[in-house]
Amino acid sequence: MSRIGKKGVTIPAGTTVTQQDTTFTVKGPLGELVRDFNGPVEIKIEGDSISFTPKNSSKEAKALWGTYASHLVNMVQGVNKAFEKKLIIEGVGYKVEQQGNVLVFSLGFSHKVPMEVPKDVKVLVEKNNLTFSSINKESIGQFAAQVRAKKKPEPYKGKGIRYSDEVVRRKQGKKSA
Repeated sequence: MSRIGKKGVTIPAGTTVTQQDTTFTVKGPLGELVRDFNGPVEIKIEGDSISFTPKNSSKEAKALWGTYASHLVNMVQGVNKAFEKKLIIEGVGYKVEQQGNVLVFSLGFSHKVPMEVPKDVKVLVEKNNLTFSSINKESIGQFAAQVRAKKKPEPYKGKGIRYSDEVVRRKQGKKSA
């Protein structure tokens, strides 16, 4: 039994959710998101709420019940208030520059590391802080993870790219005799 799936989704004022077959479109003040929910879960729009019920009692239906509910909750939240991820670049000589739609990182390698920003993600660069914002929670999370993967924080000096709320567990270095 999915606790998230049983709750359903309430649609706030100023947001419209439409359904065509298995495709759902959520429109709000910040934009529009479209997603196809083809699977063993039945989704119904009733007034200002959305309810979810599994079509059968298979393992797949039980697994996707809460997943579909979470996706629709994220779509409704995103078109009303953009999601935000903040990353911090730590280390001597580590920096980032924005050149149009490309972020160019200097991360201690012999070369610069370019990364193209997805179309639905907005980037704000301030010194060694990056702030990503988007109405699509999946694309912003995926892009932030790809940026972090370019140089993960290391445990001795804490150099690398980390999330602003991430805590890097530090290790003790070698002891001198």
